[in-house]
Amino acid sequence: MTQLNNHNLGNLTADVAVPHYDRKALTPGIVHIGVGGFHRAHQAMYLDALMNQGEALDWGIVGVGVMPGDKRMQQALAAQDYLYTLVVKHPDGQYEPRVIGSMVNYLFAPDDTEAVIEQMADPAIRIVSLTVTEGGYNFHPVSGEFDLDNPQVCADLANPTQPTTSFGLVVEALARRRARGIAPFTVMSCDNIQGNGDVAKRMFGAYAQARDSELGAWLEAEVAFPNAMVDRITPVTSPTDIDELNQRFGVEDAWPVVCEPFTQWVLEDHFPLGRPAFEKVGVQVVEDVEPYELMKLRLLNASHQALTYFGYLAGYRYAHEVCQDPLFVDFLLGYMREEGTPTLAPVPGVDLEDYRLTLIARFANPQIKDTLARLCAESSDRIPKWLVPVIRQQLAQGGEIERSAAVVASWARYAEGVDEQGEPIEIVDRLKAPLMAIAAENRTRPTAFIENRELFGDLIDSARFVEAYIATLSSLHERGARATLEGLASSKGTV
Repeated sequence: MTQLNNHNLGNLTADVAVPHYDRKALTPGIVHIGVGGFHRAHQAMYLDALMNQGEALDWGIVGVGVMPGDKRMQQALAAQDYLYTLVVKHPDGQYEPRVIGSMVNYLFAPDDTEAVIEQMADPAIRIVSLTVTEGGYNFHPVSGEFDLDNPQVCADLANPTQPTTSFGLVVEALARRRARGIAPFTVMSCDNIQGNGDVAKRMFGAYAQARDSELGAWLEAEVAFPNAMVDRITPVTSPTDIDELNQRFGVEDAWPVVCEPFTQWVLEDHFPLGRPAFEKVGVQVVEDVEPYELMKLRLLNASHQALTYFGYLAGYRYAHEVCQDPLFVDFLLGYMREEGTPTLAPVPGVDLEDYRLTLIARFANPQIKDTLARLCAESSDRIPKWLVPVIRQQLAQGGEIERSAAVVASWARYAEGVDEQGEPIEIVDRLKAPLMAIAAENRTRPTAFIENRELFGDLIDSARFVEAYIATLSSLHERGARATLEGLASSKGTV
């Protein structure tokens, strides 16, 4: 067993890939806010690959943690010289471990806000990137407006030089650069939001405008926010993952990352201060990200929601179990082909049928063990962004919506907090209490859940959507998830 750190890299077994570059030569070029598993399986991995080619050594990553829970990861990575193991799990059972060395530091903002701000104000930092989740952008799910009433935002605006939010930290760093005559860094969102760069620009711009109108105007004119589409299934690291890495490869790593083989990153080329040559390691650098982004959000992300509530209610607990069941696969492909895909424009270089079938194969990878509990979490941040736009567009163009309405109904049934065996479901959502209170009325007032205009806007005014939704919700209560999907398949002539 070998403790992972710089000193011991040479002592790892030959089947564990390690950095080929001199980590002492790395200097910071990127600050990344929100160092979770996805960032470490994706952006940090691409940079590590580029560094292994002898490039981008001045683009080292300084991680920043903002949330209280980030302290644990900061401590774990600091003890390992910011090294960690990325384990790619292939469907055939092959494990491919690789030590990632592109991170050079990790700062925990609550411990030293000033250090975080000054790190971003350093001229060497040319990119500040973000994976702060769909809910981290602080905008209303229907109106899209920045929430200036958020208590943390209000506190930052009252004391802008000692902020606690990502908005306050980034804008204060930009303000200092502006005052010092230093060109602004690029803000690069890597979250699953349609037009993530555009959204980030609006949200950070709204905060800056509220703080100081001149600063807001300068940010609007001078700061770049490229759009991006990112993709790699990265489940939460489990104790079993840590033990397997130790037992199979002799690596003692406090917080490794596991992921699937597939990875994709489509990036808009808008970086005034330069960027790493990501295209040399497989990143698609394009002028327009939107077609790729909508494909991913409306097929992959929305399909995750389509499988997770029905799957959980039917007794499954992992995504691969659901996607090895032909009934569920039929439902997912039906959604993708008949409802999700008709809302998409042509995607350059992509055969959409191949993409859909590849998604099913990825979801069915038994080695990933992606829990349905993870996919069910924070649904109030996901359904309005990934599925509701599909429903709206299909209603507008007269397309099918029955499966999408069924997904919403399955969420409403799941939000009741009790499964079909009468066992409690642990709901994880920032709106847990109000959602469960509304879902408790599902049986007596079937439209209660979708009357929530904060999440669904005017969908309650669509008779066609309401009819399809109520039909599925009633069936879920009377017959259960599996029989409901069988009935839907029969009505569509697919069984």
